[in-house]
Formats: sequence, structure tokens, C-alpha cells
Amino acid sequence: MANEKIVSRARLREVVPELKRSGKRVVFTNGCFDLLHPGHVRYLQAARALGDVLIVALNSDDSVRRLKGPSRPVVPAADRAEVLAALEMVDYVTVFEEDTPLELIQEFVPDVLVKGGDWPLERIVGADVVRAHGGEVHALAYAPGYSTSALIQRIVTLAQSPKSLGEPETT
Repeated sequence: MANEKIVSRARLREVVPELKRSGKRVVFTNGCFDLLHPGHVRYLQAARALGDVLIVALNSDDSVRRLKGPSRPVVPAADRAEVLAALEMVDYVTVFEEDTPLELIQEFVPDVLVKGGDWPLERIVGADVVRAHGGEVHALAYAPGYSTSALIQRIVTLAQSPKSLGEPETT
């Protein structure tokens, strides 16, 4: 069940060592995942393919506001977590309050750390921690044409132009 995939940091403290002891390759990624789109889905599928278990750390609402501005997120964290947890390739979702996932990465030291291709390897938070423990860091190919910010802008533009929404013209 999807909601069982949404876990606290305390639960991850129990789960991650068990996974590693059983020889599972743990993949970790993080982000806002505000309006889920095909770029996110492709990214998460590619991330999951790098290991046996995919943990997605989701920025909290306050964290997203600090990073993206006062009008974000569009979708609250609990709802974003539920949608992510419903995806087949996602094994665990946890919400974090910090602006970066560094504390989580230091605590759980995944075998593989993944970000989107819009992040140069040298800027991926926690890369040094993962590499120091023999892990891998990947910047996966960015799906051009998919962006939550661009999607929000398109919605705003459409909302401001009733004709483009298919509404009948008034004369």
C-alpha cells in the first residue's frame, strides 16, 4: 500500500541498515516534486534502475517556499508524498525540513546518490559523503521540455486567456 511507503526519518533508521545487511543497493534522491510530470517519472525510473531500493526525500512545504518562493509549493507535502509513494519504482518517501538533504545523506549514506542532469556532479549535495564511503553519484539525463515552473507558467497563461481554454467567444 502506498501510504506504507511514506516513512519518518526514525523508520528509515531501522529500514536502511536492514536493507544494506541483506545486500540491497540503496539509491537516494531528493527534490520538491511539486507537480509531477513525465520528466519526474522518467527520472525516478532511471534512478531506481541503479539499485534495488529507491528512497525519495521530499522537501517540506516550508523548505520549498524557501527554495522556490512564497507561491510554492502548489501541492502540499502530504499530497506530494502520497503521489510519489503510489509510483511503482519508489520504495520509500520521507519528508525533510532542511533546505538540502545533507543530514539525511550523512545519516543513511546511500550506495547511490542521484540528481537530475541539471545538477553538475560537483554541486550535488552529499556527493562527497557518498563517494567517501565507496558509493556512486549520478546526474541523470534531464528530460527537456519538462519543468514544474514552466508547467505552472503555462497554467497561469491559460487561466488568463479564456479563449485558449476552449471557452466560447462572447460577442
